Amino acid sequence: MYFKDRSNAASVLIPYLEKYRNISGVVLAIPRGGVPIAYDIAKEYNFPLELLMTKKIGYPSNPELAIGAVGLEDYTIDESFNVPPSYIKDSIKRIRKDLQERYQLFMENRKPLNLENKIVIVVDDGAATGNTLLSSIQMLRNKNVKKIVVAVPVSSKEAAAKIKNVVDEFICPYIPDIFIGVGHHYNDFSHVSDEQVIKLLKEIHQFEKVV
Repeated sequence: MYFKDRSNAASVLIPYLEKYRNISGVVLAIPRGGVPIAYDIAKEYNFPLELLMTKKIGYPSNPELAIGAVGLEDYTIDESFNVPPSYIKDSIKRIRKDLQERYQLFMENRKPLNLENKIVIVVDDGAATGNTLLSSIQMLRNKNVKKIVVAVPVSSKEAAAKIKNVVDEFICPYIPDIFIGVGHHYNDFSHVSDEQVIKLLKEIHQFEKVV
């Protein structure tokens, strides 16, 4: 299965979420690629749209190896790596500052939504390893949400298996036998710029006010 672009991918995902129409839900987009898809979903079902800001903490000698993740308010650490506490503390401080600055850029003066007792629908343009989503889900559990739904157009089998084990529902129309990369399943997988994210968020927030 190939998606024309992210808008087409959203149109494929939307029918799978019909049962969540008229419920107390929030769409959480993983920036930047998840935002165009989350925008269409939020508009269709009149859900608030929020950004799920997380970033991994890399191992000191191998930054690509994730030993934890940081959110705007929470963090998770895999204690088995036995990394010095000072490194963890400095990493959390540095990463959170970057996340806060990016959230301010994207959302301006809007405060993060209260997710307690809400059904949250986490959206990205695909899942390759699933590690970013796994870290985000762990932090969402600490916010006492009612239900966590992950919705992505395409996923590797590996990522799908991991995500299914930690969420209430995993929605993915296409899990290919051979997975090369998320972008391989889009005809147009253009880079999503900061400016595009800001534009879409402004539009959806204006739509929220109107309805």
